[in-house]
Order: sequence, then structure tokens, then C-alpha cells
Amino acid sequence: MLGTGNAGVTECYNTCFVLSENDKHLLVDGGGGNLLLQRLKAAGLKWQDMQHIIVTHKHIDHLLGILWMLRFLLQNMNRGKFAGEAYIYGHDEVVTALRQLAHMLLSAKETRYLDERLHLVEVKDGETLCINGRSITFFDIQSSKEKQFGFCMELDDGRLCCCGDEPYRECEHDYAAGAKWLLHEAFCLSAEAEEFKPYEKHHTTAADAAMMAENLGVKNLLLYHTEDKNILRRKELYSEEAARYFSGRIFVPDDLEKIIL
Repeated sequence: MLGTGNAGVTECYNTCFVLSENDKHLLVDGGGGNLLLQRLKAAGLKWQDMQHIIVTHKHIDHLLGILWMLRFLLQNMNRGKFAGEAYIYGHDEVVTALRQLAHMLLSAKETRYLDERLHLVEVKDGETLCINGRSITFFDIQSSKEKQFGFCMELDDGRLCCCGDEPYRECEHDYAAGAKWLLHEAFCLSAEAEEFKPYEKHHTTAADAAMMAENLGVKNLLLYHTEDKNILRRKELYSEEAARYFSGRIFVPDDLEKIIL
């Protein structure tokens, strides 16, 4: 977990993570800036190894770190210091935004590698691709704020479902039900809903996420995209609240925490 916080945090980084298997890595979102590069280094990962990247939606706390990946990849391709190819996957609006920003912010010498070696791959709702040897299906979460895709990855003994950073909806049932791992946002604790107003912002509490996961028969629930007021006791407090409603294993990771799937 490179970052675990929501858009407004200052005590941790915005939610983004890397799925690693042996020497293959898949970066999911980039947080809100170039701190992504420091987080990768602190995690013992090289930005050069992030050759496959998923971007769930265009919010700045997910997209801006990806601009630094674009910059580093394209600049080093131009300088002959990056020999391979790279792939960024997202829905049509994500791909359009990244393409426009690349042409606005980078030189023509660098952007000439777009589509030639850095591929912006537009994915469709329900489309399945093989990435790093794993089957990944993308799905539209039907957000009322910003078009957003989650994804489902097939594991050897089940599947991992990432619901993005909004509450689970029935349209995601076939991907989330019975999942070995469910990655779900938990904006705040129930007792602090009046302060943080999760429902007005299209988010949930730890209790909401836990009840949903129990109903879906999920085995492992990972809660992220939280506030940071409780950062020192966040793991304890969120785990305690979720455990009242969810009988499976609960994970409330800190930034840079590694989890074995």
C-alpha cells in the first residue's frame, strides 16, 4: 500500500497501491503528486518496473501521480534510458485526459513515444485483459460523481475485487460476491459521520463497509481511502468497528504496509 488516505489527508498519502508477483508489478492509481516516487522507493520498488498501470478515475488524488509516471517514462524513453514498453489502462475519459495533459506538459520529443511504446489502453465495462499473467476484468461502478472503473483480478484460489473509492453498488455484485479479497473505501468511523459527512460525499463508514462485505460473503476485507485524524489509532479503531459486523479477516493498512494475498 503506497498510500491509504482520502483526497484531503496530510498525515499519509492518497490511496494507491502495487500488486506484485515475483518480478511483475501492477500500479493502481498514483495519488496526488510526485510523492508517489518517494513511496515507490520507500517500498523497495523502482518506477521503471511499473510497466503496467491502472487508473480508476480522473480525480486529482488518483491521477496526478500518474503524470509523474508519464513524465519519467516518456523522458527516459527519449533519452534511451528506458528500453521497454509500458501500458496505462483506464476508461475513455482517463485516457483522453492523460493524452491531453501529456501533450500540454511534455515536449514533442517525448510525446512521440505515446502509442509507440507507452500505450494508453482504453478499457470497456466488462472487458477482461491478461495483465502480468493474471486475468483482470474492468467494470463501471456507476458513480454519480465521476466516471470510475473498478476491477476484479483472478487469483490462484479466488479473486480480488477493487471497488475504487466509492461505496459498493449492486452492479458490482458478480465481481464482489464471495471474493477472497475486497478492497473498499471507509471514509471515517460511524461516530464521526457528522464531522466528516461521508454520505454527502458518496462514501461510507467502516461499519457500512463491514456490513456490506458480510452480506457478500467476502473472506478478507481491506479498508482504505480514510480520513487521517485518527492516523495513530486508525488501524485499531477501524478494525474494532468493522469487526462488529464482519466475521472475516479485516485489514486496515498503513502507508507502505505489505500484505500477502
